[in-house]
Amino acid sequence: MATASSAPPPGHAAPADTGTVVWSDRFLDYTWTPRHPMKPARLKLTMALARSLGILDGVETLEPAECGRGELLRIHTADYIEAVEHAIQPPGEPVSPPYGLGSADNPVFPGMHQAASVIVGGTLAAARAIAEGRTRRAVSIGGGMHHAMPSSAAGFCIYNDAAVAISWLLDHGYDRIAYIDVDVHHGDGVQRAFYTDPRVLTISIHQHPATLWPNTGWPDEAGLGAAEGTAVNLALLPGTRDAQWLRGFHAVVPGAIAAFRPQIIISQCGADTHREDPLADLELTVDGQRAAILAMRELADRYAEGRWLALGGGGYGLVRVVPRAWTHLLAAALGRDVDPATPIPASWTDLVRAAAPAVEPPSTMGDGGDSAYRPWDGPGGTVETGDARVDRAQRSVDSAVLATRRASFALLGLDPEDPRD
Repeated sequence: MATASSAPPPGHAAPADTGTVVWSDRFLDYTWTPRHPMKPARLKLTMALARSLGILDGVETLEPAECGRGELLRIHTADYIEAVEHAIQPPGEPVSPPYGLGSADNPVFPGMHQAASVIVGGTLAAARAIAEGRTRRAVSIGGGMHHAMPSSAAGFCIYNDAAVAISWLLDHGYDRIAYIDVDVHHGDGVQRAFYTDPRVLTISIHQHPATLWPNTGWPDEAGLGAAEGTAVNLALLPGTRDAQWLRGFHAVVPGAIAAFRPQIIISQCGADTHREDPLADLELTVDGQRAAILAMRELADRYAEGRWLALGGGGYGLVRVVPRAWTHLLAAALGRDVDPATPIPASWTDLVRAAAPAVEPPSTMGDGGDSAYRPWDGPGGTVETGDARVDRAQRSVDSAVLATRRASFALLGLDPEDPRD
């Protein structure tokens, strides 16, 4: 593993409070089929909500171009890129077509290569802006396609933008990069790309792989060879709520980050952990998701001199969930935090009612959730509350925390049993 004595990355330091939003209307071209759960409306509604709240006032967005073939080849094979460029939807809906292209999850759509290349271009533009010292924080809500593999599409993801950007940063002065994935699904593609690379710490907090695709992300997936300990996986059971999720996050993530001492933190901020998400079973509120976003920003401020690259990801509550969660993400990156009690502007509500009349829009920027949590107390430290459901959930999370810490923490030079680490 790289040590704290590694040279700092190049580039002049930007002011600590600067933030950059990467955006292109071309992100909306990443469009599958009318029945597909991932729809670009979630991005359009997020930007509209952020604008209606004034979060983007005075902010000049950074517009990306398509990334080049050479950048895609950092992660993806030449034959796979060729297949994406010339893909044709096969008849029917094959379960496992060549390269994963043409399945129900990843149907072929016109301009697929170009649309996916712009997504990667957005994340690379964010990485470059930080590496060159033009900004400390950058966010691209179009990014976060964490399931794409070197030679196949997977889980609605064609090209793995986060992995491409990490590879680029490794070639441009960075040798300690931390990737934190809070999507409800395991960040399998990014983990696989760097599973033997001690310069990259991947942390994923996700629904338990025994209960949700891609059925990976077990605690004992901890990295190989010189990279042992640099893959950290916290798997949580269905039904996990804000207080338990945040207890688990804070029992695992800050300790690993402190030990690794990254020069930059990259966050995949999938919003499908929400209790209303139709594709998964965790029960967070927007308030809990916002707390996680602010915690990751704070870790970047504390350990990476404020360098934070934040991405979107999953999230299929297209109207009621994703726009609020990622508006909080945009606000956090720009240092313009929004109180969850803030009313939703009428202009945005009118837009939603016109676009999706069957959906009741939210009225505030939060769900009234409670993001308070009790810190992890170490083995055997679970405090009983007298509420059977809460106590079972707390014990479950604490068991998951201990399994994760025992798999990875000693390899990071930490004591798995000591809650101070």
